Amino acid sequence: MSDPAKVRRHAERVRELVASVVRSQIKDPRLGMITITDARITADLRDATVFYTVLGDAVAQADTAAALESAKGLLRSTVGKALGLRHSPTLAFVLDDVQDQVKHIDDLLAAARNADAEVQRLAARAEYAGEAQPYRVEDEADEADETDDAAEAADVTENPRGGAAR
Repeated sequence: MSDPAKVRRHAERVRELVASVVRSQIKDPRLGMITITDARITADLRDATVFYTVLGDAVAQADTAAALESAKGLLRSTVGKALGLRHSPTLAFVLDDVQDQVKHIDDLLAAARNADAEVQRLAARAEYAGEAQPYRVEDEADEADETDDAAEAADVTENPRGGAAR
């Protein structure tokens, strides 16, 4: 098993090399506006996966995938020579659909914002289902009775012999 830092360095180097070769050496007309976004390599340094994005529609993506597949030998030999490994890693190209995922997440967030705005709009016009004051408020008559009871209790003093005196 290789050192993880070494694997990361090799993966970064693979990404740089593939991007350089695609930009300068591959003259395939099927190759569209391509960006190499990432490269990952296995711990045994035998297999590398290169992620790319293509500006354009599905036809441009398919054409670019075909161009990369046909240039795979040139890319593998260039990567193998530059890395100086015993075995050149096999290259697999994967279309990176990050932009589609970002658009999908943005659509979901916009839908959530619209739903929240609708809830706020409905809440602004809402009224209480019952009374505005849900708790029982004592009447003024009940309050007067309580103050009389409190005054009466204050008048009662306790007799030292244990009985109540008035």
